[in-house]
Amino acid sequence: MNNTLVEKPFRLSFADGCLVTEDTPPKETEGLSHFIYDERTKQFRAKASSYREIILELKKAGHTLQDNASNYKKIPLPLKKPIHARAHQTSALEAWLQTKKGVVVLPTGAGKTILAILAISQIERSTLIIVPTIDLLNQWCEVLSAFFTEPIGALGGGERQYANIMVSTYDSARLMIEARGNSFGFLIVDECHRLPSSQNRLIAEACLAPFRLGLTATVERQDKAEELLYELMGELVYEAKITDMVEKVLAPYDVIRIDAVLSVEEKKEYQTCRNLYTQFLRQNRINFNEQGAWHQFIIRASQSPTGKEAFRAYHRQKKIPQWAEEKFHHLWNILQAHTHDSLIIFTDDNQVAYRIARTFFIAAITHKTKAKERSHLLTAFRNGSLKILVTSRVLNEGVDVPEARVGVVFSGTGAVREHVQRLGRILRNTPGKRAVLYELVTADTNEQFVNERRRQHHAYQNAH
Repeated sequence: MNNTLVEKPFRLSFADGCLVTEDTPPKETEGLSHFIYDERTKQFRAKASSYREIILELKKAGHTLQDNASNYKKIPLPLKKPIHARAHQTSALEAWLQTKKGVVVLPTGAGKTILAILAISQIERSTLIIVPTIDLLNQWCEVLSAFFTEPIGALGGGERQYANIMVSTYDSARLMIEARGNSFGFLIVDECHRLPSSQNRLIAEACLAPFRLGLTATVERQDKAEELLYELMGELVYEAKITDMVEKVLAPYDVIRIDAVLSVEEKKEYQTCRNLYTQFLRQNRINFNEQGAWHQFIIRASQSPTGKEAFRAYHRQKKIPQWAEEKFHHLWNILQAHTHDSLIIFTDDNQVAYRIARTFFIAAITHKTKAKERSHLLTAFRNGSLKILVTSRVLNEGVDVPEARVGVVFSGTGAVREHVQRLGRILRNTPGKRAVLYELVTADTNEQFVNERRRQHHAYQNAH
């Protein structure tokens, strides 16, 4: 297309989470790669997230633009009190400001919220902040209110307050974004590794915010969807490793592995279940090193009594190492050694968490814990009146527990992200603090291989 200005302005609107053209002949969209013609409405449509690129393409093509799509505001956002940014926060902000779009990776406790506040004050646009939990929503609102005179809106957990700076849970954002995705010029996504899921990606796609900041402690996903994250939020612009921030920002730490051994009965049952499960894989030529193998296993297992038995055996051979009796003895020794320390026990599922809670008279937090009870337990843990908590996966991320010094991984997965999140729960620095993460691993089982895969992460470089 030539660069001469067309007489008729290119009119752009926002509808149902999409950008649409108004009365635009097909020839006018030549060279605009983001648009697709919709036969139903006789309009050209594009994802709202393409807004920034479309505006640049229109200007480059020489179009005059009538922008009826964006509805966000440019507002002054001075800070109520100064922020003395740390070196890594300054470096991250400078890297992000080069494009005002992208993902920043900072370990838990390294001040991702403060970085976001600095970015908001620079961008000065209506801002939407996405968080995964109610606890995080409340934490963000509290910190934002401390630094901005602008009212802070909240969406989630019964709250429905709209404002120029607004915090929403992922769940609530999915419900409103198609209607209000043009109301924000700046999109911040906390724990943004969650964004590529089929449910969550709509949030980023239906929001036209030209400025975007993704925050996470690790971008790695088991489904390898990191590239989709970068497509939604911008490229990785800054990454700080845990090992680079020890002592200056994060507490120094040790990671100690303690091996447990199956009893004779446990070992016999484990081997029987594992043989049954692996024999089924061989017979059906299912290789878990290949993409789609899990889906293939589910389908094959559902088609026969033998398959269903193999599926039950698969789950049982995972549970036996997680529930190994010797682990409970090791846990008791750890609890005895840290009677004065705040301590979090991490498990892979609710059943293990509840058994530990019953065995040692420890308060448990799972996804079934009511909001009021969870808030009470976390408050007691923060102020020190409660020293120990056991949890399944709900404290992996999004909970501020600054005084936790000891973590115990009773059971977990091989996911790098899970390890980084759990380690991050205990690394917030205080004078004289040295954190310790214990890993209870049942030797000569699949749990040992899971642990060895997890230990490839750089955070183990100085581990015991």
